Amino acid sequence: MDVTTMPRPRLKAKAAAGMKACRIHAFGPPEFITVEDVHRPSPGEGEMLVRVEAAGAGPWDAWIRAGRSALPQPLPLTLGSDLSGLVVAVGPGVMDFAVGDEVFGATNARFTGAYAEYAVVTAAMMAGKPRSLTHVEAASVPVVAATAWQALFEQARVGPGQRVLIHGAAGNVGAYAVQLAKLAEAHVIATASAADLDFVRGLGADEVIDYRATRFEASTQDIDVVVDLVGGEVQTRSFAVLKTGGMLVSGVSPLDAALAARHGVEARFFLVDVTTMHLTRLAEMIDAGDLEANIGIVLPLSEARIAHRMLEGTQPHPRGKIVLEVGG
Repeated sequence: MDVTTMPRPRLKAKAAAGMKACRIHAFGPPEFITVEDVHRPSPGEGEMLVRVEAAGAGPWDAWIRAGRSALPQPLPLTLGSDLSGLVVAVGPGVMDFAVGDEVFGATNARFTGAYAEYAVVTAAMMAGKPRSLTHVEAASVPVVAATAWQALFEQARVGPGQRVLIHGAAGNVGAYAVQLAKLAEAHVIATASAADLDFVRGLGADEVIDYRATRFEASTQDIDVVVDLVGGEVQTRSFAVLKTGGMLVSGVSPLDAALAARHGVEARFFLVDVTTMHLTRLAEMIDAGDLEANIGIVLPLSEARIAHRMLEGTQPHPRGKIVLEVGG
């Protein structure tokens, strides 16, 4: 027999079992990220294995890398949560997805595992990819859009005619918050830098405030809902612009309950919960042309360190989401 025609199952199995992943073995700066050959994981109960086409990079990834996660993060770990890709295997108990489905979402409750060629994901945190978006575009959406949705509609219950002030409106969460609040027929007031005012107007904001030139509390009052995406003294100053009975919602940092009580308003801090339900609704809105994704820069997976320097502000980048392209 010609040995060149003989099957080589062991070699094929070994090749199929490996993948590239961006890992950390200790918490620290971006330079601690390494691209490694690791074993391809297998999905367990309620999980799927996804071939990652693109992974979004967000501030929470940098917090995890630096050791500032609110959740325990056993080392070593693969960074990343936002992703878009193709289902290649489903674990026990997964009923709503099948091999070959194009999906997007977040990996798991710890927000890890997406910066890789393959990722095991919690099926309940995934949905069908918006048909109108590429994988790179879809990977920019899940966590930031779900955060904006939950701040407005699940925490604050924003509705028609309400006056909504959104801080950090040109940011990735803020851009969705402006669009969603406008779709809810609220009167949207947004703070941003001078360079971003036209961009925010284009998202649908009724009023825009250059926060460097004008103190927002001198420009607006009688606000029903403040969505705080900045924190710090901006959050503290925001209590003064709320009408009695109004609400301040933050996805950035806990709020001062005593200060809220003195102003006669409600204050809520929340952590995003990415679910199939949220993602499906957002995908429908995107495909209907009601929501627009905003990509800032696309980098290859091998340049995850650069992405994290951008997240930390030590390297400049355009406005919009940073995405790592994995497939292709």
